[in-house]
Amino acid sequence: MITVTRLDAADADTIMAGAVAHADAIGVPMCIAITDESGQLIAFRRMDGGKVTSTTVAIDKAFTAAAAKKATHEIGAASQPGGPVFGIGSAIGGRLMVVGGGLPVIFEGDVVGGIGVSSGTPDQDRAVAQAGIDALLR
Repeated sequence: MITVTRLDAADADTIMAGAVAHADAIGVPMCIAITDESGQLIAFRRMDGGKVTSTTVAIDKAFTAAAAKKATHEIGAASQPGGPVFGIGSAIGGRLMVVGGGLPVIFEGDVVGGIGVSSGTPDQDRAVAQAGIDALLR
């Protein structure tokens, strides 16, 4: 048997609050998804004005970050032509995201969940995701 550490609803609420606060601060309404360590959705919010097309993207960024245990921008860099995982974005029915904005949530060296953010630029999405993680780990 194994023991698994994972995010719970209270953790997801903390992460969400930190992410929403940063999105408000930069003036970009976002879609924000939080998953457990296996990539299963535990929280989602589409802020007023968040792009309708960003709902699935945010969820898939969180899924990718948790399940692959890697930030989506890192996977994106490795998936470019000539890269070691070129074309991986089409794997799993296209669900793997290779655009920045998905980060694994790491606690005591273990990936315990993922956060995916979409509606801004990849850098804005990534900053909002990081703000959510920072709120949890303070």
